Amino acid sequence: MLIAPANTHLDAVGQRLLDQGYRLLAALPLLALALLVIALAWWLGGWVTRRHLFTAHAYANPFLRELVRTTVRWSVLLAGVLIALEIMNATALVGAVLGTAGVLGVVLGFAFKEILENYLAGILLSLRQPFAPNDHIDIAGHEGVVVSLNARSTVLMTLDGNHVRLPNALVFASVILNYTRNPRRRFEIQVGVGVNEDLIEAQRIGAAEMRAMAGVLDEPPPRASILSLGDSNVVVAFHGWVDQAAHDFLQVRSEAIRRVKAALDAAGMDMPEPIYRVQLHEARATAKPSVPPALRRDEALDTRATRDISRQIAADQVNQRDNLLDPDAPRE
Repeated sequence: MLIAPANTHLDAVGQRLLDQGYRLLAALPLLALALLVIALAWWLGGWVTRRHLFTAHAYANPFLRELVRTTVRWSVLLAGVLIALEIMNATALVGAVLGTAGVLGVVLGFAFKEILENYLAGILLSLRQPFAPNDHIDIAGHEGVVVSLNARSTVLMTLDGNHVRLPNALVFASVILNYTRNPRRRFEIQVGVGVNEDLIEAQRIGAAEMRAMAGVLDEPPPRASILSLGDSNVVVAFHGWVDQAAHDFLQVRSEAIRRVKAALDAAGMDMPEPIYRVQLHEARATAKPSVPPALRRDEALDTRATRDISRQIAADQVNQRDNLLDPDAPRE
């Protein structure tokens, strides 16, 4: 068995390194050209994204404006990298890079599924603008006033003054009840009237009392209807409309309940209470019940719209720099 001398192996290794060095020197001009193409693509991407043509549609929305700019810049840069690899005759590397990017995209898509869903939902909501700042809305049972919309969540302030952050994916897929879009809102109160009373007269008295109230609109006018027949009474429903831009909805409804009850009491209408059977095992002396004060129907509560929540929301919005909602955008 013949063994080649060590000098022969060293010569072969040296010759191979020398050949690779010559090839590297020969490829330096192409490498410099490829790097120049990448640098030019980066500069071109920045120049294009500064043009008003690509940001005109989303100019009023800082989130969309930045999204368009980033997408265009990286698209131009990716095209430059592909051209540079083609110049270097690295087509096989291009295929490997694209394949790796595809697999990596699938893996990241599964890993960050919820984050991507909220991000995409935020983009769509900023395009649709289904609500505006300070709108009073109800989303999936969460009621409050809109503070802001950012890339991942929608921020509401509840009527109790608490912050609620809802994922944009939930907001996008849920039914949105907007109380502010139409300032007119109907309320309902129910009163139990005795079965022997004149129901038509009870409806007339209650509706007339609501018509005389401040905060209840004349058009549509207040109405009354018999709702149901209970065990010991007849339930009468009274409906009225409130302009929420001028009056507080809950205050108007509260005042309507008080005044309708007072009017029915003044007319001598029987409003029976539920009847319960009570068994007494030992007789005890009871104090004489106190007489309630006389009803003061001439007094009226202030039902004008309050600004308690609005002031808190205005203070929060000062610090909101990534709000995607545009107050002047058209609504869907």
